[in-house]
Amino acid sequence: MKTVYIGMAADIIHVGHLNIIDTARKLGRVTIGLLTDQAIASYKRLPFLPFDHRRQIVENIKGVQEVIPQDTLNYTTNLRRLKPEYVVHGDDWREGVQRQTRQEVIETLKEWDGKLIEPCYTGGVSSTELINAHFGNGTTPNYRLKMLRRLLDAKPLVRILEAHSGLTGLIVENAQVPNAVETRQFDGIWASSLTDSTSKGKPDIEVVDFTSRYRTIEDILEVTTKPIIVDGDTGGKTEHFKYRIKTLERLGVSTVIIEDKVGLKQNSLFGTSVPQQQETIENFSHKIEQGKLSQVTDDFMIIARIESLILKKGQEDALKRARTYLEAGADGIMIHSKEPSGDEIFEFCRAYRSFPTKMPLVVVPTAFPHVSEDEWQEMGVNIIIYANHLLRSAYPAMLRTAKSILETKSAADASEKYCLSINEVLNLFSTKQA
Repeated sequence: MKTVYIGMAADIIHVGHLNIIDTARKLGRVTIGLLTDQAIASYKRLPFLPFDHRRQIVENIKGVQEVIPQDTLNYTTNLRRLKPEYVVHGDDWREGVQRQTRQEVIETLKEWDGKLIEPCYTGGVSSTELINAHFGNGTTPNYRLKMLRRLLDAKPLVRILEAHSGLTGLIVENAQVPNAVETRQFDGIWASSLTDSTSKGKPDIEVVDFTSRYRTIEDILEVTTKPIIVDGDTGGKTEHFKYRIKTLERLGVSTVIIEDKVGLKQNSLFGTSVPQQQETIENFSHKIEQGKLSQVTDDFMIIARIESLILKKGQEDALKRARTYLEAGADGIMIHSKEPSGDEIFEFCRAYRSFPTKMPLVVVPTAFPHVSEDEWQEMGVNIIIYANHLLRSAYPAMLRTAKSILETKSAADASEKYCLSINEVLNLFSTKQA
């Protein structure tokens, strides 16, 4: 029989998929190239169902003889291996992010006189729209809890942006920039102690306790579906930290990051200009161990944030702490620095890559924003956190509006230049996309 190849994500099976498969089975033996989680995450949101679940579903559809993984959006590798007489795909990919993929399929099929068959797209149904509709109703703590580990498995670099309210959570959830090859978006949310404290008009010294922090986290959880990483400051007393882990895990938070300092917590970017004391390696390792013992699932992550470079203790101390914290059970390392060049972070990254234990590495490029995501990925960084940018951009805008009202003794100028219309505000949540 002639061989027919179909590439698909099959995240939510609908009648459009069945129509494509029915067209293909009339042409010959059908092989499905099922896009892996990595392939899907390279151009849009992580799939709702993991690869193994999707594979089991597709294998049981009538007319499908074989299912193989397709590791990239590009079909070329699988096509050259199978050399199918036909590739079948709906005609919807003539535009949008898959337009280039379509052209590559056409060029590859020419190598053995294969043909591209494009049945009309089944109107009125779309996997993306179905998934968006599903997430529009929210998500469960258990599903959200697992998402960060899935993202780390699927993507070379996970992109996180801070939120300090339900509104800013919606911005992280919905911000997208489509281009020819992908729809770029944020993968998750950073619940920052700095921006949470600042939005409450208080300094970042743990004066906002976790009872208040939980309220902010829940505000974000209620209106978003993406994974959340919580800034846990120092973690507090070990005896208290154990219960904090249980609460965050129960809420569906994916990760907490705690820093190895003790005493009155000051923001790291003050550096040595204010008194800051680093916790002993032994005590902080014990806190990590106890935190890991207290969690219920294997999905929750505790990441250790190392302050050695902030406190001018050097690379040797930072690397020693990283090794010890990983041995204590930390699920990853965040390395921090206030040096604007980023060079000492690069040095740490190069050394960290040689560790026998491969665990996620996190950076927060507040002090060195010029370093690109491509450079971080090349350095072996797995998570990049834009830790305070929504609050930092909101404050100047609000201050400008306030001054405009004072200067003009009316709201007319501010309303026209700086503000959403009141109708846009009223409709903001009824029209939000999940």
